[in-house]
Amino acid sequence: MATTPMPPAAKSVDPPARSILLDVPFLRLWAGTTASGLATWALPFVLGLAVLHRDLSAAGLGLVLAARTVGFLAAVTVGGVLADRHSRRAVVLWSALAAAVAAPLLAAGLGRSLLLMTAAAALAGAGQGACRPAFQALTAETVDPGRRQQANAAMTMAVRGSTLAGPALTALLAAFLDVWTLLLGIGLLWLVAALVPGTGQGAAPAVDAAAGPAPRARFRTEFLEGVREARRHPWFLAGLAALVAVIALGYSATSVALPLISRDRYDSEWVLAAAMTAYIVGALGGALLIARWRPRSQGWAAFAGLAAYGFAPLSLMLPVPPGVVVAAYAVAGIGIELFNVPWFTATQREVAPDRLARVSSLDFLVSYGLAPVGLALIAPAIDAFGVTPVLGVCAAACFLVPAAAALVPTARHFARTAPEARADTP
Repeated sequence: MATTPMPPAAKSVDPPARSILLDVPFLRLWAGTTASGLATWALPFVLGLAVLHRDLSAAGLGLVLAARTVGFLAAVTVGGVLADRHSRRAVVLWSALAAAVAAPLLAAGLGRSLLLMTAAAALAGAGQGACRPAFQALTAETVDPGRRQQANAAMTMAVRGSTLAGPALTALLAAFLDVWTLLLGIGLLWLVAALVPGTGQGAAPAVDAAAGPAPRARFRTEFLEGVREARRHPWFLAGLAALVAVIALGYSATSVALPLISRDRYDSEWVLAAAMTAYIVGALGGALLIARWRPRSQGWAAFAGLAAYGFAPLSLMLPVPPGVVVAAYAVAGIGIELFNVPWFTATQREVAPDRLARVSSLDFLVSYGLAPVGLALIAPAIDAFGVTPVLGVCAAACFLVPAAAALVPTARHFARTAPEARADTP
């Protein structure tokens, strides 16, 4: 009888899980990430308004946005090395401040100097690119392992919410403010991203204080250390290959084909708008789901979610009612976050903490870097072979490459060890 009270006592050892949304350090980080997301997604819309107001030509818009992409790709690798070499919080601060400075420079060049706008856009992209791996590593420092999946879901909801709300909020403000003022507002958002996040509480890159400051390796050496760390994790390389296939083929194909199909098959722009909105709403739903769901084979479930993007190009191939296209995009949105959140969480858990930012920068570099290549090649391929065969190949790649990636050793759990050996799995 003395053992009867023991089960309640044992259960009381584990305190109730506190919601990540009640954690003030995380909320500060979340607010900074949200501000940077709003600024990122608002800028192309504001520059589009500048074209409408004849302050910027269409060709100038393309040049400025291309410069921002180049700045992003150039800085994301550098940012990863710096975030592992120095304080992640400091990298977020200075990179976001660089993007904040770029906003008034864009405003100063508006209608006056395309060269100044191009340079400012490159600076804005560099600030954005350097922020990304630092924010990713700072999340791991700020949040304990058991709540990182919930934290990453909240982060991705901020990104998707910014995608949805950024242009809409900017359009609302444009009714009252001119383009110059809106650009300054984007600079203020980057100031929030720079100043609001706090210092991480977890393990930062290790420094031996007794030994004094160690001589720094060259940039190339430290970058290659990140590459070697990534190669230690077969599931990471497999996931990166699957991401490249889905982004460079699936996402690029649908980005080009959806406007054409909306116009030619359905004779309506609303299919384009509804499908893209459904994708974002689906992604928000997927983030909400994965914040609580812990599938037994997390890697396989994530790859299945990534493969679900194949329904988007598949729906564009077939003469289906427009509602089917919208539903397919919603499924694709749900699936992409069923992949993203476990992917980020596993990277934070499995990668050596002092190399996390560099490995994260490889993720962003490969994913974002090959997307423009896909966009550039899809349109000529559609002209040469027709939209249906191209979409068929892209849909097949979206289904088959993640399925093949799931067969790679360690891919089942996104881990080198069995799930029962990890303390952060409930």
